[in-house]
Amino acid sequence: MSTYDVIIRNGHIVTEETIVQGDIGIKAGKIAVIVVGQSIETEAEGEINAKGLHVFPGLIDSHVHFNEPGRTEWEGLETGSKSLAAGGITTFIDMPLNSTPPTINRENLVLKKAASERKSMVNARFWGGLVPENINDLKDLFEDGVLGFKAFMSPSGITDFNHVDDVTIYKGMKEIARLGSLLAVHAESTVICEQLAQEKIAEGHTSARDFTASRPIISEIEAVRRIISYAEATGCKLHIVHASSRKVVEVINEAKHRGVDVTVETCPHYLSLTVKDLEEKGGLAKCCPPLRDESEVDDLWKAVANGEIDVIASDHSPAPPSMKEIKNGDYFKAWGGISGAQSTLNILLTEGHFKRGLPLQKIAELTGAKPAKLFGLFPNKGTIKAGSDADLAIVDLNKSFELKKEDLYYRHQQSPYVGKTFNGKVITTLVNGQVVFQNGEIIKEIEKTV
Repeated sequence: MSTYDVIIRNGHIVTEETIVQGDIGIKAGKIAVIVVGQSIETEAEGEINAKGLHVFPGLIDSHVHFNEPGRTEWEGLETGSKSLAAGGITTFIDMPLNSTPPTINRENLVLKKAASERKSMVNARFWGGLVPENINDLKDLFEDGVLGFKAFMSPSGITDFNHVDDVTIYKGMKEIARLGSLLAVHAESTVICEQLAQEKIAEGHTSARDFTASRPIISEIEAVRRIISYAEATGCKLHIVHASSRKVVEVINEAKHRGVDVTVETCPHYLSLTVKDLEEKGGLAKCCPPLRDESEVDDLWKAVANGEIDVIASDHSPAPPSMKEIKNGDYFKAWGGISGAQSTLNILLTEGHFKRGLPLQKIAELTGAKPAKLFGLFPNKGTIKAGSDADLAIVDLNKSFELKKEDLYYRHQQSPYVGKTFNGKVITTLVNGQVVFQNGEIIKEIEKTV
């Protein structure tokens, strides 16, 4: 019998702290040994030659919408998890909305878990929802394993997942604090966004820039300041998702410095796309908060480099093509959500490492170690250490490619990144020691349901 199931040989091993060259021995889904500067002498049942390649911790995408058990015509766990595997992502945390039924009680979480066990080819974890009607369900959801709760401070666009008023969110935060969990919030001001949108539409101003102007940065700042004050009053751990501007991040970091337990996420689209892309690509580039100007993109990268951002996640929010169409020039009516989960690492390497000199260790930290620590998965996930799960992404930094529609594993092969040239290509992805993606192909069979 071989000592190891798999040995990855001669790779440049990237962690949140270092880059070293060596071998990784994998046994029973775990990293059994890391040998630096020399070879593992024994043989294995399978070997991967990673000479000249970089081995990253499998990425953790803590913000996806996979639309299952119901509404799978939008995405679904099978196609969604395949796209993650192709992008080097080995763990996701699925948001409680956009699927039917939403994950707002124990019964609905059971359905979500059952679907993921049948269909997901990567590690699945789940958010619970905080909505006006379910404060009494939070304890059950927490005890059944959700890693945190998600609430909207403005309308979500989904009729079965209501946004929370200030009293509800305050009461919910008190309960979440009591449970020792955390609350993630979509932070935009309902008053500012709705009033500005009504004014724009009444005037017949419905262009891409009109839509963006209706959801200004100050709307995020107002909501963030308000929710931070509730966090201070309740002691609830807080996570702000998809910050679109460094101006928002600065407010969060001011709160951190005075002792508030708050973290912040941004997304690859805010680090690579602008309102000009929204004009050119139409509904494929529509999201909320909206894309900003190029100067905001550059400032967000400075925040990343300076350690002001805690997590980078995709906010993969797909929809059928018909819902993404811009009809009669009206950007207000199309569904808002970016399909981008497969491209997260490509964007961080191309725009961050190659264009701006962001260290590879920083990418590993933002997509691995930090989310793993935040959501209680470290050190099993998010790093490369003896004893950690063998969730790994092997990348060729010397390969460039143009993303084509047919490369995408999404149910609907659409993305604002199609046509872009990326530097750095995922060659192999391992989940719990098993190769699930290699050389452009998904190679693990997924159990099909009738």
